Amino acid sequence: MIKIEYPSYQPKIKKENDKEFIFDEVRKRWVILTPEEWVRQNFLQYLIQVKEYPASLIAVEKEIKLGELKKRFDIVVYDKLSQPWMIIECKEMNVDLSKNVLDQVLRYNITMQVPYLVITNGSYCMAFQCINNNLKELGEMPGKNL
Repeated sequence: MIKIEYPSYQPKIKKENDKEFIFDEVRKRWVILTPEEWVRQNFLQYLIQVKEYPASLIAVEKEIKLGELKKRFDIVVYDKLSQPWMIIECKEMNVDLSKNVLDQVLRYNITMQVPYLVITNGSYCMAFQCINNNLKELGEMPGKNL
């Protein structure tokens, strides 16, 4: 497991009709602040500020088709050629990084075919490199040489 050292980050939060919203700087819009969204927003800041992934190469909550099913991935990082490079699945902090979570991101990768998969619960993450349909667990997040 990889321990994440988050950067200092002051999110924009507002309250409307008894609901809290957080501003997503990648999507450029307010979204409902759920425990999973909190993890997603902090992990985005980690990717942009610490790992220095260009925000312009990151997509959040886009729809993909898995056969007849429509699903939404949490975060996809693209390379400079606009090809999917990494899928990141975010879970709220009290969710274990289990085989079920890994299986979820593996299903997304059937369609996306990325070289890197990451699962995180905000406290820890696991990163994998996909090599010839095999997974190799990594000891650190991949660098930004997209």
